[in-house]
Amino acid sequence: MPFWEWLVDSSGSILLLLLLYGLALVVRRRVIARHGGTFEFSVRVRSGRAGRGWVLGVGRYTGGHLEWFRIFSLSPRPRFVYERRTLEFVARREPEGVEGYSLYSGHIVVTCRTPAGLLEVAMSPEALTGFLAWLEAGPPGQRVAGR
Repeated sequence: MPFWEWLVDSSGSILLLLLLYGLALVVRRRVIARHGGTFEFSVRVRSGRAGRGWVLGVGRYTGGHLEWFRIFSLSPRPRFVYERRTLEFVARREPEGVEGYSLYSGHIVVTCRTPAGLLEVAMSPEALTGFLAWLEAGPPGQRVAGR
């Protein structure tokens, strides 16, 4: 087989795999959204350097839990699950420096306190309103002791 035929076949195979990957991401997002509305929700997984460590994703509320799914993963399971009773809103701020390029446009950075320490997430102003309402909607007396 001549080299150019091998090159065309390889290019076609790579394009087909990319198309299938994109289709699988769309199907996964639809399946995730079927069990509850989703919203754009980024999480800062590494905070060693200022403005770095953000991973884009989608969030979904399920009862007393907030599930986070990576945007470019094919896994049907959430990467992180946050319990309402262990989350406490601390502050909000606008993205600073390179964070503006790392996050979805127009998102606000929110700092929450968890038993594991501080957690930074980013969401739209509309999603923040829903997030704060969800935090406040928990049954009385369900907050972690000492908070």
